[in-house]
Amino acid sequence: MNEHLFIIAKISPKAEFFMQAKQAILSIVANTLEEDGCLKFAVHEDGKHLFLYEEWRSQEGLDKHYAMPYITPIFEAYQEWLKEPVEINKLERLA
Repeated sequence: MNEHLFIIAKISPKAEFFMQAKQAILSIVANTLEEDGCLKFAVHEDGKHLFLYEEWRSQEGLDKHYAMPYITPIFEAYQEWLKEPVEINKLERLA
């Protein structure tokens, strides 16, 4: 049984903030991948939304990620940038 935490997050920026949000998220990829609890952190887009595919060793690793100093400014900017809250889907691998 795989105890890892799998997440797909859908981020919906307002059109005028799309590029800022995209650049902000892309700027944290390298640091995030170096975090001890992170196994995968990939950014995708469909032109209107940003999607994060993440794999973490545990919830504890994800919680530590959220507390990182490079994450806080992005979460604060989300209050202005986003048209709706981030949709976070926690997944369980079946096979």
